[in-house]
Amino acid sequence: MEKQIPNHIAIIMDGNGRWAKKRGLPRTFGHKEGAGALRKIITHAAEIGVKYLTVYAFSTENWKRNQEEVSALMFLFKSYIKNEEKNIMENNIRFMVSGRRENVSKSLLEAIDNLQEKSKNNSGLTFNIAFNYGGRAEILDAVNRILKSGGTEITEEEFSKYLYNNIPDPELLIRTSGELRISNFLLWQIAYSEIYITDTLWPDFDEKELDKAIESYNKRERRFGGVK
Repeated sequence: MEKQIPNHIAIIMDGNGRWAKKRGLPRTFGHKEGAGALRKIITHAAEIGVKYLTVYAFSTENWKRNQEEVSALMFLFKSYIKNEEKNIMENNIRFMVSGRRENVSKSLLEAIDNLQEKSKNNSGLTFNIAFNYGGRAEILDAVNRILKSGGTEITEEEFSKYLYNNIPDPELLIRTSGELRISNFLLWQIAYSEIYITDTLWPDFDEKELDKAIESYNKRERRFGGVK
């Protein structure tokens, strides 16, 4: 049977801090290594035919971390956007960010908006970063947008259009570092996603690890509540 490549893969990139701790390094070093792993996964996903890749970069709950780490993450994200712009444009990648804009600095929002605008007509992989994101927050924001528009009773398909970015639901959800929880990620969209958990820490997650996740996905029988 021919291997099926998921149209949309979502990843909870977990384990940066533990990766650094195992090496006696500050947590920020783990986040920097994680950015390098992400670069490899984006390239590989595009090469094998994945159409959408959504990664969980910073949650609405992550603001509770110590200020030093939060500031480092903001700086890293802004640097990532600046450094990856050339790669994104040369590889025909459409860049987008899903999440709330509150508490995010003006300069970072400008960097996000600039790259989203520049890449909006690119037709290759859609790379979606969940940043300042929470699944419950997204659902609440969608409901409030519906109420403001005067809407009342709607279908699931119509509701999906009010989410942060109207893209297809992921067929495959990957979580690294072995944690067995969803962590408030894409709560609406992953209703029927296949879930793959690996003990590999995110900075060590490479092309072979992604292939292993897709191999596992291909062994699943997707019934969507029915019987085959």
